[in-house]
Amino acid sequence: MSGHFNINHLEFLLRGAMWTVVLSALGFLGGGLLGFLVALCRISGVRVVRTVSGAIVQLVQGTPLLVILFLTYFGLPTLGFSPPPLIAATASLTVYIGAYMGETWRGAIQAVPLAQWEAAECLALTRTQRLFRVILPQAIHIATPPTVGFMVQIIKSTSLASAIGFVELARSGQIINNSLLEPFLIFVLIAAIYFVICYPLSRLSRRLEARGGFAPLQEATP
Repeated sequence: MSGHFNINHLEFLLRGAMWTVVLSALGFLGGGLLGFLVALCRISGVRVVRTVSGAIVQLVQGTPLLVILFLTYFGLPTLGFSPPPLIAATASLTVYIGAYMGETWRGAIQAVPLAQWEAAECLALTRTQRLFRVILPQAIHIATPPTVGFMVQIIKSTSLASAIGFVELARSGQIINNSLLEPFLIFVLIAAIYFVICYPLSRLSRRLEARGGFAPLQEATP
């Protein structure tokens, strides 16, 4: 890839964008499952479980994602594991997203009025039944807008995976720029591609907020 910017360079950028979406999806899937487990631990009736899970969440939230990526990619080989960049990036995002999503969903669960717990208890439901049949359906409604909004942050955070050699959108642009030395054009295109990916999610998040009554009325209009 040399000379002036051409269709081959654009194709390379779009391939990087595809891997950005793939990594975001994998990270969100893994982080979502971990986040749900974290949320359950954070509202557990066992104090030790709440304390330990809270400490782990604080540790992860207080550590930059880039450091987590380095620990996973460069640290695990010292323990006998050598994950490829995609696996290392996915594992790092899973841990990072899980901590934030866990706290978001914990807040959503605890935002459900206490009267709902009490009403479910009056029906002689167990704690697990109260949680899954009564509380979680309402918590999902509360948690959906911030969850969709956080997906935008996940997509942008995938650019850090370039630090461990994963060729996503930002890294693709760096590779092309190292060949062409046209940073303005290339990084404007990268920004445009990120916008095309993220803008629909931002709009969806605002619509969900407005529909759920969590946003000002003027945001309810398309």
